[in-house]
Amino acid sequence: MKELVFLLEEPSMREVLQAILPGILPPEISLRLVAHEGKQDLERSIPRKLRAWQNPEARFVIIRDQDAANCEVLKQHLLQLCETAGRTNCLVRIVCRELESWFLGDLNAVSQAFDLPKLSKLKDKEKFRNPDHLGNAASELQKLVGNYSKIGGARAIAPHLDLAGNQSHSFQVFLEGLQRLVAEMVAAHS
Repeated sequence: MKELVFLLEEPSMREVLQAILPGILPPEISLRLVAHEGKQDLERSIPRKLRAWQNPEARFVIIRDQDAANCEVLKQHLLQLCETAGRTNCLVRIVCRELESWFLGDLNAVSQAFDLPKLSKLKDKEKFRNPDHLGNAASELQKLVGNYSKIGGARAIAPHLDLAGNQSHSFQVFLEGLQRLVAEMVAAHS
């Protein structure tokens, strides 16, 4: 059975993926979204879940926020956790810096989600052209919409995300990696 398992740092990422993945994944790939309660919970869970997973054909995608960590060092650490568990074919993606950077990469989606038409005009401002460089995207989003919460915001914004037009580089890297992985899974069973 073709199974794609996402191990996620937090429930808000699950909300995003529930909205965008149906348009990306073919119907022959089953999907599991496993949200954790933060980075430490995720990192403790990776070796256990990867070892215990019953489907040997399952492929794993691990998504974690960068926050203040060194992106390359963090990615290597997560890949090492996968290798320790005997799984060398995992896709690890780091969200630079945090999930809200992906949202700020598509201010049209934020504008639609919160019915704030003027927000979409901000996308050409320098600080929003590369939202991955913002130090605190969640705080920036809070300033823009006023009533932002992680899960509620993710639930509201995700259905409006323009996958191809998102200005977040880490979002685009995530999509490219996922599309490549899905193509490999489909080709392996054709």
